[in-house]
Order: sequence, then structure tokens, then C-alpha cells
Amino acid sequence: MAYVRKDVSTLTRTERQRFVKAMLEVKRRGEYDEFVRTHIEYFVGDGEPGLRVAHMTPSFLPWHRRFLLELEHALRRVDSSVTLPYWDWTRHRTATSVPWTTDLLGGNGRRSDQQVTTGPFAYAAGHWTIKEGITDAKFLTRDLGRSRDPIKLPTQADVRWALNDPVYDVSPWNSTVRRGFRNKLEGWGIGHGSSSWHNHNRVHRWVGGAMLTGASVNDPVFWLHHAFLDLQWTRWQRRHREHRYLPARPPGPDNEQHRRIVARHERMPPWDVTPDEMENVGRIYRYA
Repeated sequence: MAYVRKDVSTLTRTERQRFVKAMLEVKRRGEYDEFVRTHIEYFVGDGEPGLRVAHMTPSFLPWHRRFLLELEHALRRVDSSVTLPYWDWTRHRTATSVPWTTDLLGGNGRRSDQQVTTGPFAYAAGHWTIKEGITDAKFLTRDLGRSRDPIKLPTQADVRWALNDPVYDVSPWNSTVRRGFRNKLEGWGIGHGSSSWHNHNRVHRWVGGAMLTGASVNDPVFWLHHAFLDLQWTRWQRRHREHRYLPARPPGPDNEQHRRIVARHERMPPWDVTPDEMENVGRIYRYA
């Protein structure tokens, strides 16, 4: 039977406690840092050589869907009642709303160094030391809302703009495309600065701190954010049933994206799974 992923704002007190306890145990076992290392390894951009499988690419959504499942399986090995909640940032939009509470993810970083000092994932609590990162900092950092140059979280209209596009993705299958659901949700835009960041990308920048780098997994909000994105893919699939993941076939040898992206039936590293196999996960989980 499929289990249920809930809006984090609807979790009971006990559900919050069990989720946090399972996250801390996965970290204590050393498994969590493996997730951080994986995300750093596959954080490959348009300008870098080789295969792009996790970002700036059609497989952004199925890759992260499998990534979330791997973490969720680890949590459920600790406590089978736990599932990944999602953070609806179109509704809970302030630095003091859910999930930024002391019984969940803790609050904002302090002004001097952005260090998170509240909640179970604060360095001072003794259970969340950063071991895999881009810097040498041992503590979790955040700058919710970006204090020096404030930005706002995406709105429901921003999400609808992505959901209304019936085409999954288009050539050249990277961060430069202006059509297609995938990049409208992933959020690479034209120009520079905050106006060029949409949906997924804008949320990473709104949270700031650790969420700005390839080591963004160090902030547990990463999973709640990506669960909400995964929900949007589910909604897009229901809305546009006749449309599927693209490209269906790999680009040919004369194409600049040859062997740089994953087609529908090609394997996504580091797992032996295809985007096609990740399109229907209704037997595994559903969203409340």
C-alpha cells in the first residue's frame, strides 16, 4: 500500500518529533553525509563537460525523485511511520512560519555569520555537524529572505506558469530553454540577479546559506523543498496526461547534447533506473 507525504504544516506534534528523530539518526549513522556527497558529485552545469543528470537538464525531476526516495527509505528504516513532508512555500512564506520552528528545522541564521542557533539541527545541539561541504564551516547556515538584498518566495502564480506548459522540456535541453515545464519549474531565467531566478532556484536563494551551493543537502529543508517540487511534477502529469518526459530518444552524435543528457529510457547514475521508470510512483507514495 502506498504511504502518504503530507504538508509539513499539517504534521502532528508526534509526527514532527518522529521525523526529526529519524533525520538525526540517519545523520548519526553516517548515511546522511553520503547524500550530501552524491549531490555535490552530480552538481554539473551547462558549461562543464560530461553528463548532466541532476541539474540544468531534463532529468532534473526524475533524478531528484529517486534521490528523495533514497533518503525516505533511510528514514523509514529508522521509523517506518516516517515519510517526507513537503513545504508549500506559496503558502508559508515568512522566516517564522512552518517549517522554521524550534520543533522542526529551527530558524534563521544569526546576522554575524548566518549560523543557525535554534532547533534540533543547530550546531550547538550537538547532532548536526557539517562534514561534507563547500566551505570548512561545521555549522548549518541560513539567510532567510536574504537580509542584505531581500527577495520573495515564488507565488502560486509562478507555479501555475510552469504547470500550464503542456510540454515537458525542449531542445537544447539545458538552462537556456524558455519553454517547457521542467525549466520553468527548475527556474533558470534570462539575465542576472533575482529576476532571473524562478520557482526552485528562487527558493534556494531565499533560504540562502548552505542552500546556495552544491552541498545544499546539508540543510534538511532541501528535502521538504524538493518534495514540493515533486508534487508539482505529479500535478503536471495529471494535468497533461498525453505528455511525457522528453527527450524520448538520445540526441544524435552531431548534437551538442550528445551523451550530455539522459533520454527517457536511459539509465540515471548513480542508480540503475530510467526517467521512464520514475514517471509512475503511485504504488510507492501519494501526496495528501
